Amino acid sequence: MHHTSLIAILVAGFVLAFIFGMIAQRLRLSPLVGYLIAGVIAGPFTPGFVGDQTLAPQLAEIGVILLMFGVGLHFSLGDLLEVKAIALPGAVLQIAVATALGWGMAYYLGWSHGAGLVFGLALSVASTVVLLRALEERRLVETAKGRIAVGWLIVEDLAMVLALVLLPALAGLLKGEAGDASQIWSQLFVTLAKVGAFIAFMLIVGRRVIPWILERVAGTGSRELFTLCVLAIALGVAFGSATLFGVSFALGAFFAGMMLNESEFSHQAANETLPLREAFAVLFFVSVGMLFDPQILIQEPLEVLAVFAIIVIGKSVAAYALVRAFGKPSSTALMISASLAQIGEFSFILAGLGMDLEILPKEGHDLILAGALLSIVVNPLLFAWLDRKNAREAAALQEANSDPAIPPVPADIDNHVILIGYGRVGSELARLLGEQKVPMVVIDGEESLIAKARAAGLPAILGNAVDPRVLREAVPERATTAMLAIPQALEAGEIIAKLREINPALSIVARAHSDNEVKHLIEHGADGAVMAERELAHSLAEMVLAAPVYRGERHLPPSTALA
Repeated sequence: MHHTSLIAILVAGFVLAFIFGMIAQRLRLSPLVGYLIAGVIAGPFTPGFVGDQTLAPQLAEIGVILLMFGVGLHFSLGDLLEVKAIALPGAVLQIAVATALGWGMAYYLGWSHGAGLVFGLALSVASTVVLLRALEERRLVETAKGRIAVGWLIVEDLAMVLALVLLPALAGLLKGEAGDASQIWSQLFVTLAKVGAFIAFMLIVGRRVIPWILERVAGTGSRELFTLCVLAIALGVAFGSATLFGVSFALGAFFAGMMLNESEFSHQAANETLPLREAFAVLFFVSVGMLFDPQILIQEPLEVLAVFAIIVIGKSVAAYALVRAFGKPSSTALMISASLAQIGEFSFILAGLGMDLEILPKEGHDLILAGALLSIVVNPLLFAWLDRKNAREAAALQEANSDPAIPPVPADIDNHVILIGYGRVGSELARLLGEQKVPMVVIDGEESLIAKARAAGLPAILGNAVDPRVLREAVPERATTAMLAIPQALEAGEIIAKLREINPALSIVARAHSDNEVKHLIEHGADGAVMAERELAHSLAEMVLAAPVYRGERHLPPSTALA
């Protein structure tokens, strides 16, 4: 008889996740709750089918790899360096606070100091999958808030990689046994050298080789080979980084995606991996549920509540205070707090290693799993509360439009331009149109940019233009043109499709960075897409041809890609 444990866990995981995910959706809960319950049912602590306990976490790890790879595709090295001033000290201090809280609880329970350290570290690090799922659902990954959250998470992951490598060397010391100081310092040096070597290798070699490989494969014209190449890069770099440099799969995949971001095919690569990322992310939540023993909720309810409070309240308060201390607004601090109010995959790995080394008691392992499950269940509710709060604040700002100092959207506005995005490109475009007395309405999701638009005397709407309610406020049915100045082509495609539904006669022009993005925007209904690099080349060429020796003899074709 053939072994079918892999098939069984895939079938059971997807079927149960679908059933309970649908039930959760009908009850107006996050589908994540359904996925976790599906895992509990497939686990060894409930009657009926029991999934393979070794295969499920490995399948879930593939989901983490693909998810982090996708984030890297939208997160350039510049974005990471941009938030280092807050992400690095903020994450380190937040880890210290959470570890101290866990250590204090362990001391109260009578555990050793070593057990308290491992327990506290496990409670300090947030789940990659949970955080990114929440950010992607709200299209926050590429915003300033999202970059801070992802950068914070990368620092946490690096700290946990260091902890996992050092824990075996420190095991004797943490158990109260005499240790060799030189061995500890040697292990620390080797670990830091490996992480540094990996980062240097990716920046020097990977940054050139990975985009080059993808561009050669894209040149074949085979979509099948392109998809296979993307998966090979994501999984291959993740596995190679863990094997050769000792860093985590997730961190290796993130850097692979970030290096691939240098290629003009990055958005296509993200689209090709999306279905697999979604499918394997579901298996991650199922695998978490399989590890959970529900009896601990009955046997040790107070301890479970204490762990839950450290994760959801202690970490959140610490993160909020730290973000505010760095001068960020309350909305950013609340989003970061909600993002970190849960624990996940690194917590399980660290707890399992601590138990294998006989540092952490089994009770600690069970409490960490219980805290993870409860925090993952509650985290979507925190984001839902935050969404409602942001919606109320946005509504209040819209009501403030009655203030004469803030220009409202005129009720009789007609034949106007809807300008989506008021960053560097959008604000300059608004200035040029304003000089020609063209009526316009601005839409942007950043409060500071909306304030800037209103200060310039423009009617401006705060919100994400993907939301049809936000679009309706700009009266697109009476507009003549919509101009999308946002850099995110995928989000722009969704907005274009919604605008086209509301007003089929609307002229829509969008911004693009590559030929693939131009194609994507045109396919979603744009009348035209302008690629900045091509426009620059066209302008420079016109300057050359304006010289007397060429004037009147040569002409350039139109540079704007129009459907």
